Amino acid sequence: MARQALRVRATGGAAQTPLPPLLALSDPGRTPDVQALIEALPPGSGLVYRHFGAADRRGVTTALAAACHDRGIRLFVSADPDLARLDGVDGIHWPEKWLHRAAAARARGDGRIFTAAAHSARAVHRARQAGIDAVLLSPVFPSRSPSAGRPKGVFAAASVAGTAGMPVYALGGVNARTARRLEGLGFSGIACVGAIRSAGPTRT
Repeated sequence: MARQALRVRATGGAAQTPLPPLLALSDPGRTPDVQALIEALPPGSGLVYRHFGAADRRGVTTALAAACHDRGIRLFVSADPDLARLDGVDGIHWPEKWLHRAAAARARGDGRIFTAAAHSARAVHRARQAGIDAVLLSPVFPSRSPSAGRPKGVFAAASVAGTAGMPVYALGGVNARTARRLEGLGFSGIACVGAIRSAGPTRT
């Protein structure tokens, strides 16, 4: 997946970003062992820890930050500015419905890296206005996620990426096979949930 992500970025003429080309998102159902997910990720990639309000999220984040540091992986936490203040956390991933909170944090001078979920061109525009550094546009392909809506398809998603004016990652049904279809279409990288686990350990 790391090589595919690099090709997607290199061939796309996409907006430049210091963020990794490959982002993995944790999920309690599909990737319950987040430490194992980190072991499967290549150095230089990124992990979004989605805790969904877990009671032990602070301790888990501290352990994940240490593991990510050891492997050269950047760590982001979802929807929790307090967790993002812990040592070793690189930034915050905001749900689309919380873009107004991201904008308020930027207005207060929060300079951390912000990514956000986006499901439409309008949401991408709102994210840019809110000061988001990169958006994860989904779903591009059919996805097993119970919350995924109708897939946009490659060309509709590429149209959004091409007019976004900011880095756009493709998310939703992205795996080693479908990622090849994203090359040359303006994406800054790829994001995935279950594909890294199913692919097994990856090295660059």
